[in-house]
Amino acid sequence: MNSQKSNKHTSLKVYSTLTRRKEYFKPLNESRVKFFVCGPTVYNDAHIGHGRTYISFDMIKRYLEYKGYTVLYLQNITDVDDKIINRGKEIAKQDEDLADVCMTLARRYERRYKEDMESLNVKGVNLYMRATDHMDKIINQIERLIEKGYAYESDNGVYFEVKKFDDFAKLSNRNIDELEGHRLKEDSSKKDPRDFALWKKRQDIEYYGEPVWNSPWGKGRPGWHIEDTAITEEYFGEQYDIHGGGLDLIFPHHDAEIAQMEALSGKKPMVNYWFHTGFLNVNGEKMSKSLGNFITIKDLLKEISPETFRFFVLSTHYRSPIDFSVDSLHQADKSLNKIKSYINDVDDILLNEFGDEDTIEDQIDSLEATQYDTLKTAIVSFFNAMDDDFNTPKAIAAIFKLISDSKSELNNLDINDVLAIKGFLSTVNDILGIIFLKDDGNSNNNGSNEEALLDILADTRKKLRDEKQYDLSDEIRSRLTDLGYEISD
Repeated sequence: MNSQKSNKHTSLKVYSTLTRRKEYFKPLNESRVKFFVCGPTVYNDAHIGHGRTYISFDMIKRYLEYKGYTVLYLQNITDVDDKIINRGKEIAKQDEDLADVCMTLARRYERRYKEDMESLNVKGVNLYMRATDHMDKIINQIERLIEKGYAYESDNGVYFEVKKFDDFAKLSNRNIDELEGHRLKEDSSKKDPRDFALWKKRQDIEYYGEPVWNSPWGKGRPGWHIEDTAITEEYFGEQYDIHGGGLDLIFPHHDAEIAQMEALSGKKPMVNYWFHTGFLNVNGEKMSKSLGNFITIKDLLKEISPETFRFFVLSTHYRSPIDFSVDSLHQADKSLNKIKSYINDVDDILLNEFGDEDTIEDQIDSLEATQYDTLKTAIVSFFNAMDDDFNTPKAIAAIFKLISDSKSELNNLDINDVLAIKGFLSTVNDILGIIFLKDDGNSNNNGSNEEALLDILADTRKKLRDEKQYDLSDEIRSRLTDLGYEISD
């Protein structure tokens, strides 16, 4: 129904972790949104906490597109890290090269992660960016930080000098003088225990066989924080619209990102809106292998449907903590089935009237604004909730109110009112993605949005080619080819 389509200049309010308040959403570009979310470290299968986070950001992207924005959503893949190397050492055979084992391990779990996201109907990410594909940019950022006086080389690596950046830890709102000793490793080569690694030298025999890259500071590999700013500067520039991640990443990871990029650019803020998902607990306890409550997505989906888990996640506000339990899953399953049953009733009435789904879709497209008061109330309630920082619990409540108020009179409604209900529920599903349909996931993207997104990617490729970064340019071309788009240079 065209009348349900919102204008992007309406009153979407979002909560930003940096300002700690809700603000009207205003991207840097009136029609385009640059959106980055921290991806996984690929050394093991993704767990249900990952599922909670990435379902939430997938919903946010879907709603921004519904509002009329063209959204370029990037996610990094951390494919070199202590966790990957330690896992590689555990499984490497005596005659195997550790670096090869680590890279094979990372590729395997990257593939399995993407399979999990596909299973959960998480389809919004436009490009996944590996840290190892951006080593030149990472090294370049480190060199510039040294030149500007924010970083220094030591015996063990290159470090960001925290005291040189006045606003350090402004996202977590921590006092820099109280940071000493918090999640910090002892390193006598650092000027200050709070300084964090940009580059880790790996020349000692203890690290023989680890994956390493050449740099002006010798062989080594990047620190965790620098990969994200290297990627976002490459594709988004020095400032962009949204950065997302789990609540546990605020300090030190996101604070470090801000320090790196704002120190380099001199521009503030690096990101206009910081979105963070709340913690996921299992039966009231933090999920951990030691407690025996660590649940991978693959194991979960052996027991319940991915639709049920997605509905369970979206039944809680993305910023709120969520408690995972068998009882809560059963309740989510019952609630989702109630929605499905109502949709089936609507479909039966329409198929009986029009005979096939294509005719129904044509009828929905030609409808004007609904005159059915119960539906009008549901529409207003749903979109008011979504405009209030993506409040999916209230939005879902509006659906159940519609069901309870209209179910008994469905068979007596004017057929146009039934068509309007179907159109509204289809829009809801496009936004929430809770009922998996063959064509679901991107049906809310109109042709102009798709063309604009391709323009962004084409502009980025041209920039990369102009800078002679042909590997990254070819990577974008390859992935677009995989999606069915042909690019000729």
